[in-house]
Amino acid sequence: MEGNTLLQIAKDFGSPVYVYDAEKIQFQYKRLTSAFNKVKHLKLNYAVKALSNISILKLFNQMGSGLDTVSIQEVQLGLKAGFKPEQIIYTPNGVSLDEIEKAAKLGVQVNIDNLSILEQFGTKHPKTPVCIRINPHVMAGGNTNISVGHIDSKFGISIHQIPLLLRIVENTKMNINGIHMHTGSDILDIDVFLYASEILFDTAKHFTQLEFIDFGSGFKVPYKPGDIETNIEELGEKLSKRFNDFCKEYGRELTLAFEPGKFLVSEAGYFLTKVNVVKQTTSTVFAQVDSGFNHLIRPMLYGSQHEISNISNPEGRERFYSVVGYICETDTFANNRRISEIKEDDILAFKNAGAYCFSMASNYNSRYRPAEVLWYKQKAHLIRKRETFEDILNHQIAIEI
Repeated sequence: MEGNTLLQIAKDFGSPVYVYDAEKIQFQYKRLTSAFNKVKHLKLNYAVKALSNISILKLFNQMGSGLDTVSIQEVQLGLKAGFKPEQIIYTPNGVSLDEIEKAAKLGVQVNIDNLSILEQFGTKHPKTPVCIRINPHVMAGGNTNISVGHIDSKFGISIHQIPLLLRIVENTKMNINGIHMHTGSDILDIDVFLYASEILFDTAKHFTQLEFIDFGSGFKVPYKPGDIETNIEELGEKLSKRFNDFCKEYGRELTLAFEPGKFLVSEAGYFLTKVNVVKQTTSTVFAQVDSGFNHLIRPMLYGSQHEISNISNPEGRERFYSVVGYICETDTFANNRRISEIKEDDILAFKNAGAYCFSMASNYNSRYRPAEVLWYKQKAHLIRKRETFEDILNHQIAIEI
């Protein structure tokens, strides 16, 4: 998106505001389907937790995507957005049997990642198709908080527990129709991904009625100029060939499934903030903006880097700034970053703000969550109103004191 367009959106809708470029989302979706076009049956299930606005979900529905959900509420959002139950896979972690049964009753594909719930569910609902999430014990991901396939992870059923898993399946006579893994986010080395895939193929051989194999996702996107990313085309070529060979060994065509989130929406997102104060201290120049980690927590939570540009002065002389928020504790978006000279009231644009940004926003410090705008067919559409003071009070109950 052009800087002038973003400036106009900030003017029309105020700041802070999240902006999403529909064309970029569509481009990334087509890029992924093209990379795996040699697979007969491919299913992409967009990971709702990355960005769950219902208008974004409707866009994915229009493109033919399925959904990957991790909560009963995300399932309900998907149904509300027009997805059919069979287009949705539900992969929770540590939830109650009651929630899993509610999801199954809605008709979605259930994916179970622990032996206790698997046995309970299989005993009560042996005919309901179930996918099993395997932990391949492969360390992958750009940060320990987003590496979920290693031996100390809370996710998945350990490959070392396969004998017990098979005994549960045999005893309950349950219907296992899928095998799943997810090793982590920001995967750079596709050989690690392919290695984990071999573990999944070996596991799949134990089950005779499979319909699909789900390889998760975690593809890395570039966060700054010159940054490296997952070579999705190379992965598509290598994994497609191996998957097709496995289907021949298995005796029938299976569906290859992925659940990308960040790959599809991260680069489509921009977060626009206004500079409230430019503050010079003895050692630092701070650009203090009208937002904080209540709106964009990733830099503080993961140490993630979002490229920041001054779209009010894109050709200005570059200086070094620390960009910080208004939350009353350490609240840093960027340290000692080269940015075109900043003045108060300038608009700063944070790139890669489409994934795990608004979806993790909060009302900390009793601040309002920002508006969301979708740039679709060359027009800005408001898809979430900015919160008001009434929204802050909406579910609070003031008792007589």
